[in-house]
Amino acid sequence: MSDLQNKILDILKDSEIHSGESLGEALGVSRTAIWKQLQKLEAMGLQLETIKGMGYRLPPNFELLDKAVILSALTENSSSNARRVLRNLDIFKTIDSTNSYAKIQAEQRDFSASVVLAEQQTSGRGRRGKHWVSPFAANIYMSVMWNFEQGAQALEGLSLAIGVAVRRALLDQGLMDIQLKWPNDIYVGQKKLGGILLEMIGDPAGQCSVVVGIGINVCMPEQAAADIDQVWTDIQSQATKPVSRNHLAASLIHHSFEILSGFQDVGFSVYRDEWQAADAFNGLSASIVTPRESIEGTVVGVNDRGALELRLTDGQVQQFIGGELSLRLNK
Repeated sequence: MSDLQNKILDILKDSEIHSGESLGEALGVSRTAIWKQLQKLEAMGLQLETIKGMGYRLPPNFELLDKAVILSALTENSSSNARRVLRNLDIFKTIDSTNSYAKIQAEQRDFSASVVLAEQQTSGRGRRGKHWVSPFAANIYMSVMWNFEQGAQALEGLSLAIGVAVRRALLDQGLMDIQLKWPNDIYVGQKKLGGILLEMIGDPAGQCSVVVGIGINVCMPEQAAADIDQVWTDIQSQATKPVSRNHLAASLIHHSFEILSGFQDVGFSVYRDEWQAADAFNGLSASIVTPRESIEGTVVGVNDRGALELRLTDGQVQQFIGGELSLRLNK
């Protein structure tokens, strides 16, 4: 993002109407230059209102991520140790991928207990390499880095446990009926609200680091949503009152740190009941889709390791571990 774009946003973030002429005068550039930069900001996914004959303004609840506000919210939470444990909080206007940045940092230094946030990702990724739609200043794109000593086996079910953390954070913000879909999706009413992507670096059998990527739709612009290939929703559509992205980010950090700090000692089993109580597919007819086949059955829950349990048509219960598997409702 250019310096001029940053300056325009600094003026517009008061949600008042500003004419192109007044913006140009304030920033020492022509009205045409302002118009071109506004066009570029809209192309990035920024929701901008044009008031004919008057000028431009941002939506009333527009909010840029603010490090000071997030840290203050963490400090005010007396039950949270996250502010004390947090080592780095990096916020970018634009980045290729918060997960990619966290991985690069971890290869160069101890980056555990660090958080990366961005207003926009140009190469955001979901499971199986799918593109994660990431319009500017609309949603939450977050990565948390954490070190572990016991390798991949001790991390079974971690993506599900992080789902519990995300659900807790959303409930803190007043949202209702937050559901979890195995192994890493956040749902409301059978519509996807967000997702989780875990990536491990280091020794699979020993000391390693895990990047926990969290994406939450907060206020998805319609134009950007056209690129989403599944049924989706956002917080704006579900909440009864505006939700601050900064306060949501702080709550996500708090709950994620709470689970990550003790996970290799307690495992997923202590979170199993909470996860199953929010299971979006529990008792429903569904299919596990593998690269080679589709296996149909009824979802009966998850085990202590976070494996999905599916009752097949012959009555047997089969267990499935994540990876390249996809769970889909039968129609």
